[in-house]
Formats: sequence, C-alpha cells, structure tokens
Amino acid sequence: MILTLMGIPAAAQPRRMWRRMRVPGGTAMPPSPVTDTPPATPEQALAHFARRLSLETDCADVQAAMKGGAADFVLLDVRGPTAFARAHVPGALNLPHRQIDAARMAAWPPGTLFVVYCAGPHCNGADRAALRLAGLGLPVKLMLGGMTGWADEGFPFAGTARDKAASCAC
Repeated sequence: MILTLMGIPAAAQPRRMWRRMRVPGGTAMPPSPVTDTPPATPEQALAHFARRLSLETDCADVQAAMKGGAADFVLLDVRGPTAFARAHVPGALNLPHRQIDAARMAAWPPGTLFVVYCAGPHCNGADRAALRLAGLGLPVKLMLGGMTGWADEGFPFAGTARDKAASCAC
C-alpha cells in the first residue's frame, strides 16, 4: 500500500510529515499545520536569521541608537517631502527613493550604513530605496515597520503633525 498526503507519495515527503505525536493517554495525533512541513535544521535557521538581521533592523533598535547619540548609521525617510514634513522619525533625513543616485550618495563617506524606512509594511518604498543603495555598492538595512512600526512602539514623531502619519507619498 502506498500512502499519500495531498497526492504526494510518502517516499517523496519529509519523514517528519508522517510522524505522529502522542498525547497524554497514548492517543496518536495527526501532525498539525505547523509540523506538516518540517522545521529547518538549527544550522539552516542560524544562517537564515543571521542573514535577516544583516538586512533588517527594528524601530526599537533605531530609537535606542538615535536617543543614545550612538547612531552609527544614516537614517533615511524615503517618502516624499510632503509626508516627511508632516511627520517623520526624529533625526531622519528625507531622501525619496526615486532621488537616490550616485551623485547624492557621494555626500557621505564610503562604507556609511544607511537605514531606510517608508510608511510601513503596506509600502515597498523602503525596499526600492534599499535596492538602489545596494546597487550603488552601499551598505543598507531596512527598518522593519517603517512609520507604522514606529507608531506601534509609541515613539514620538517630529514634523508638523506629530501623529501617526503613515501615508506613503513616494
């Protein structure tokens, strides 16, 4: 008898998919949606999360660095100037992602780390900025959450509105 799961022969599936857990009393439980796909090995997870942290930072880490005066990066708000004027992360510079080019970036010393953010997870302006910066050979990290994440953390904004102004306008 050939066992299949979702039409895939058992021999072609990871063994973990077929492992059943035992609950108190010895009853076998089918795998959950969490364990249907086996987890990565610890070595794979280590490489994956190290890579993510090399490309991303979070609002709390940016805020702590900016507040403590230990900012060893340039924080770029890559939204349009109107959105930036209304509200932005204190200490950020405004450079819309469409305006990032070699001439503008030459103002900073080689090796300067740029941290970019946009409106939030619903906008890809920060990704576009990061792509441009990396394409210019510059180190870059994305601030997860952008303006939305900053507001969710309860951190204050600078600008005329000083509220959760997460409009993109990029």
